[in-house]
Amino acid sequence: MPEDFILQTIEPTTHDLGGFKVHRTLPSRPRTMVGPFIFFDQMGPAHLPVGDGIDVRPHPHINLSTVTYLFEGAIDHRDSLGTLATIEPGAVNLMTAGHGIVHSERSPGGERTKGPALSGIQTWLALPERHEETDPAFEHVASGELPVVQCKEASARVIMGTLWGSTAPTTTHAETIYADILLEPGGSVPIDDSTDERCVYLAMGEAELEGMTLEPQKLYVLKPGIAATLRSRNGGRVMLAGGEAFATPRHVWWNFVSSSRDRINEAKRAWTAGEFPRVPGDEKEWIPIPEVPKTVSYP
Repeated sequence: MPEDFILQTIEPTTHDLGGFKVHRTLPSRPRTMVGPFIFFDQMGPAHLPVGDGIDVRPHPHINLSTVTYLFEGAIDHRDSLGTLATIEPGAVNLMTAGHGIVHSERSPGGERTKGPALSGIQTWLALPERHEETDPAFEHVASGELPVVQCKEASARVIMGTLWGSTAPTTTHAETIYADILLEPGGSVPIDDSTDERCVYLAMGEAELEGMTLEPQKLYVLKPGIAATLRSRNGGRVMLAGGEAFATPRHVWWNFVSSSRDRINEAKRAWTAGEFPRVPGDEKEWIPIPEVPKTVSYP
């Protein structure tokens, strides 16, 4: 029975951004975090018209790490550290905001000329209190550097943490697991009780967990202490995420995450006052503070 191994099922909130949709399951009213994961978006899949592209103007973050992982397409990342990095499928971009960073994400020129594809997962990870005000940092880990574990008619790329005996080189600030699981028809993968909090998310195709059919774009939070098996009859793609449970709550308002509401209010003031650093090569535009943000945590 599903109640034997599923703690919570989180329905997505879908936003149409013009040309593509994002499906957001964290943060939500029922739950703010799964391990350190405090934001979970699926982008697309979409194919934009020739000449178009995504243009996420410069915007700030504090007290979190952003993790970008693509299934299809490419994105140019620029930030206030002077970074310019193009991410492509199977690689990971990890940006740690710490006491404050600004970045933009745009489709590369080469993608625009052919009509950009966009498909992937964008997540944020809250930082432990001891690391919230660390210096900002960025790292790009190429797809070839991430371990791929072969299972029964399935493969799993370990994006962060240690799973199935393999460890990703990606930096973690708290105990974290994160993997991209590709199930061929008839494939299966064990989901071990490897950490405090875990969730699975069907991004594409079809899959079952212990015989229960997973619905696309829903986040299934697993009960602690329970091992399970993920299977697919016809093929599917599932994300596994989680990690250590945080002892103190986190607050979310727009692009700001913190253990302190006062810290978020200070970041709002500083962004409005123009006190955050600029993004070299992308200084002409920025996203203003919204009156009503789409991303918030709930009491």
